[in-house]
Amino acid sequence: MARGRKGGISWFMTEPRTILPLDERFVVRRSLRKTMRRAEWEIRIDSEFPTVIRACARHGEVPDEEVWLSDEMIAIYTELHRRGLAHSVEVWSDNRLVGGLYGVALRSAFFGESMFSRVSSASQVALVALVERLRARGYCLLDVQMRTSHIDLFGAIDMPHSQYLQLLAKAMARSCSFVD
Repeated sequence: MARGRKGGISWFMTEPRTILPLDERFVVRRSLRKTMRRAEWEIRIDSEFPTVIRACARHGEVPDEEVWLSDEMIAIYTELHRRGLAHSVEVWSDNRLVGGLYGVALRSAFFGESMFSRVSSASQVALVALVERLRARGYCLLDVQMRTSHIDLFGAIDMPHSQYLQLLAKAMARSCSFVD
């Protein structure tokens, strides 16, 4: 994480580590399922990665000390995207980007980095779409790093670092493709 928009980048390791299960323990609340059926959502993959990451960064929207995604990190993730490792899941409505998320896919692990919403529930719709994609492609790990009240709604699981490393090793032993 960076310390502000122009600040230095530091390495953080959360303990416990939080994942979202990719099996039946992943929970989609009834109200969200209803919202997903009612709204005209279109899911796109990687069509506007730079826009998604900048929306997640919230530069100019929050005080600088709350910014953890610096300009340097945005450039690094954008290069990872160019190389096919970083991806965005985007929620569109009326041909307008209304929410999304981005992260890094390695082997059969996806490391979720950040989400944003411009309309209610759009980031949650993106997360559900991500989980559906990961399940369909045989991924075994969705690392969300740390528990938040938002992530908790989906059945987040905390685990000690030693258990996380075992799951990560399993995910690194298998190869999956995020895109066709």
